[in-house]
Amino acid sequence: MNHIELQAIYVMWLRHMKRFIRSKSRLVSTIAQPLFFLFILGSGFRIATFEGLSVDYLSFLAPGVISMSILFSSMFTGVSVLWDKQFGFLQEVLVAPVSRFSIIFGRTLGGATTALIQGFIILAIALALGVRIAGIANLLMTIVFMILIAFSAVGFGLTVATKLEDFEGFQLIMNLLIMPLLFLSSAFFPVTQQPILHTIALFNPLFYMVDGLRGSLLGTAHIYPLPIDFIIVLCFCIAMLGIGSYSFHKSEI
Repeated sequence: MNHIELQAIYVMWLRHMKRFIRSKSRLVSTIAQPLFFLFILGSGFRIATFEGLSVDYLSFLAPGVISMSILFSSMFTGVSVLWDKQFGFLQEVLVAPVSRFSIIFGRTLGGATTALIQGFIILAIALALGVRIAGIANLLMTIVFMILIAFSAVGFGLTVATKLEDFEGFQLIMNLLIMPLLFLSSAFFPVTQQPILHTIALFNPLFYMVDGLRGSLLGTAHIYPLPIDFIIVLCFCIAMLGIGSYSFHKSEI
């Protein structure tokens, strides 16, 4: 990869970061909803007992809320593609003497970076509320799962965005797909106590993301061994990045 390609990646990443820093409303809105779940649900149900829980509810909820924050923030990468399509910026970028791979890689890296920043903010708040990390090794594994979740969501958002032309359709499809998957991921309540929900959850990639993040962060309360969660999430991440890159490369802008 030559200097021009690296510069194109950096420019696309830097553009995402500048837009993120300047958009105060986006930062507030994407953090406000996870905070609502942590403070209202987490604190309100902290003394409650649920079948299948081996930790207090706030500790159980925190990994799910962190995953949700990263997930929704990563989807803004898809919105940015639609925005750039509509206002002609993408056409101008694509005529530059750089490959589409560099453009999509820079966008993906920028989207994942902003999502991880918000995920770390929610993680810090969860720790301040009393959630305890099992150890340094667990923290490192937690970061690995957060990175995989961010890149998976960015790849998925790009895949959908390249097939659409309007913001309204993108938002509707994202809500239609993400919300059911999120509720079936054990982010907010254990799904293993209901055989039907558990069976459906086995086909939900978010289930393994949340389960792996919870096991990494707490060292307990996870359903499957971490290596299994990691392999499934890694494969899904690679698949989403591959499909998203291919869709962007073949799209007619």
